[in-house]
Amino acid sequence: MIAFPPQPYCHLSQVTVVGAGNVGSTLAQRILERNLANVVLVDIVEDRPQGIALDLMQSRGCEGHNRTITGTNTYADTADSDIVVITAGLPRRPGMSRDDLTQVNGKIVMETVQRALDYSPHACIIVVTNPLDVMTYLAWTVSGLPSYRVMGMAGVLDSARFQTFIAMELGVPPRDVSAMVLGGHGDLMVPLPKYSTISGIPVNELLSQERLQALIERTRNGGAEIVQLLKQGGAYYAPASSTCLMVEAILHNQSRILPVAAYLEGQYGIQDLFLGVPCRLGLKGVEQVLELSLTEGEQAALSRSASSVKEQVQRCLQDLSV
Repeated sequence: MIAFPPQPYCHLSQVTVVGAGNVGSTLAQRILERNLANVVLVDIVEDRPQGIALDLMQSRGCEGHNRTITGTNTYADTADSDIVVITAGLPRRPGMSRDDLTQVNGKIVMETVQRALDYSPHACIIVVTNPLDVMTYLAWTVSGLPSYRVMGMAGVLDSARFQTFIAMELGVPPRDVSAMVLGGHGDLMVPLPKYSTISGIPVNELLSQERLQALIERTRNGGAEIVQLLKQGGAYYAPASSTCLMVEAILHNQSRILPVAAYLEGQYGIQDLFLGVPCRLGLKGVEQVLELSLTEGEQAALSRSASSVKEQVQRCLQDLSV
């Protein structure tokens, strides 16, 4: 009989995904198939997360990963998670703006943050629920966590959309395109052509101003375009992929620079607000907010976006008596 020496304890990363809708279930799939972490999928609908979890578990042999997923209606099962991702909330329908969801989704976010942190007090929080910048501020307010451990998924998705539209327009691989979008996750987001390149070549050297502006507008309306096509619900594949990049950067301590909704304390002239800006993501969460050099026009556009988000935050806090 061969005796093997005892192995040192190895922490197995765990991610809780709150909300077993399209975004949450797709995100769970992404995390598992990248072999990033075990997943706990929690939802208030009885049996739904359990069914999704069983389906995903049965795909492990085909996908070749060894991660597990637990579906549950009980937050106790989420204990000791490294990251809690909040996707729970009502989706947009045709004719609705992200802001129309503020009150109903605000109540959901407040409850889910508090209940999740009861069992995972050291977790980082990633907010996906819309209106994203407002919900991220609300999540931070009720969490009591340091601001660097709370962030929103917005800039990654908006930049990915801009990246995709540029690649489609020029007929180049998306991996050759680097795009940057700042600001709130809404109509006033600020795509930055001068920080968007194709194999290092600035995009404005390859596209006319007219075509570039058309792509910027399509990026701003990227979510609404999908809502109109689907008729019920909104985008979920791209939001899930974008969130998964953030999860990976944190769990693997990559110090990767990604645009996320982060807390600003004077950067870009903006105070006490979560807004999409380039950040360095690592094990602690948002480890650094990077300040880009902006033109007067770009700074003015970012300030307009920030003012709009701040008004929404103030209304939300007042309506919910936070």
